[in-house]
Amino acid sequence: MTYRTVNPYTNELIKEYPFATDRDLERALSDSYSLYKKMKTQNLSERASILHNIAKYFRDHEDELGKICTVDMGKLFIESKGEVELCAIIADYFADHAGEFLKPEKIDTIATGEAEIQKHATGVIMMVEPWNFPYYQIMRVFAPNFMVGNPMILKDPSNTPASAQAFADAILAAGAPKGALTNLFLQYDQVTKAIEDFRVQGVALTGSERGGRSVAEAAGKNLKKSTMELGGVDPFIILEDANVEDVNNIAWRARLYNCGQVCTSSKRFIVSDKLYDQFVKKLIENFNKVKPGDPMDPATTLAPMNTEKAKNKLQSQLDDAIAHGAKVVYGNKRIDLPGQFFMPTILTNIDKNNPAYHEEMFGPIAQVYKVNSEQEAIDLANDSDLGLGGIVFGGDADHAAEVASQIETGMVFVNNFMSSLPELPFGGVKNSGYGREMSKIGQMAFVNEQLIVKANHPNLDNIAGGLVSIGPK
Repeated sequence: MTYRTVNPYTNELIKEYPFATDRDLERALSDSYSLYKKMKTQNLSERASILHNIAKYFRDHEDELGKICTVDMGKLFIESKGEVELCAIIADYFADHAGEFLKPEKIDTIATGEAEIQKHATGVIMMVEPWNFPYYQIMRVFAPNFMVGNPMILKDPSNTPASAQAFADAILAAGAPKGALTNLFLQYDQVTKAIEDFRVQGVALTGSERGGRSVAEAAGKNLKKSTMELGGVDPFIILEDANVEDVNNIAWRARLYNCGQVCTSSKRFIVSDKLYDQFVKKLIENFNKVKPGDPMDPATTLAPMNTEKAKNKLQSQLDDAIAHGAKVVYGNKRIDLPGQFFMPTILTNIDKNNPAYHEEMFGPIAQVYKVNSEQEAIDLANDSDLGLGGIVFGGDADHAAEVASQIETGMVFVNNFMSSLPELPFGGVKNSGYGREMSKIGQMAFVNEQLIVKANHPNLDNIAGGLVSIGPK
């Protein structure tokens, strides 16, 4: 593994980056831990002001940051700029709301004295983040933890090093102190070394199930708290009374956004038999309308995939699915462009014996299933080891929400596009991981919720939590 930027549209090697040394890691741990001790006594409003400055910096440098992201991993420039704006929204949100989230909470108790929960920083957080949203994934961990007072060390993915470094440089330029976020081009044994260090008190990872297991094992072995977001095979359920026009307008976007390289992309379309033929026909039409090309060109609507390796893996999965009986109703043809383009493809006739039934296909491939009842749709949606997100469309929104509540995932959107906003908790269940990022829940991921009980005088008749009297009265 080497850290390097290869433009997925031109295949040009832009820059290679040297690995961080163990000395670099030790320096980062030392700087971060020193900052942690200072931030413990810092007024929260000071960090809020800096975080607002970071939001402003991102907005002021939207085009510059957006281009770096597009060159790094290939996404449409308009999507890259949208990601930059989302980072600014997240920064502003936690700057505005962290004070409320982190204020002490009084507890009604029969114990002698006044009880409250205070919220404190815990220490340095190790971040392991992916390439598909190279700014947003960092910001959704950075913003809440910066407000808590937890400095962070970042191990970014090997194919988007310029974006990770641009993020780290941006927060320093906006006024964050040295050590608040240190980007290091680490190898995985160095990540383990960092997790083992006493100064690191938590690990946040977004990535593959394989990577999650490895990092979670190291965290567990060293009794460090961790959060994991590990991908999904999200269902998009279309009930028989769904508004077909709304479904058709959103379904193709839900699969092809970011070239389908999204953990919460709708990957399995589970369609009522009454709407199935109509849905497939329209999905083919919409997939056929996308235009591959230069992701910096506003006219382009299909970006290349992030790397040649990713494209080849997806093609291998598709070939395997076809070999096991899946039917290609659209796609699986070569796009005659030099970049890492993958033609949007639609598969049907996938049974439980097909590997595609169980695997996440991280790219522009849609699987479509026909069901004869609502219960069959629910059962199919839940027949997976993964459980990240999902979408349900129905004519009666209240009933569709009842269906959504039976889906075994961390998030479900009803009659709407899947979206990520700072006030909404993000995370999954099953092998999609554990813990939540964003919202008040994410704010508390790496917080010491310390109990303080204050009494002016001790009451010896009410000790040990059992109202035990000791000695003579």
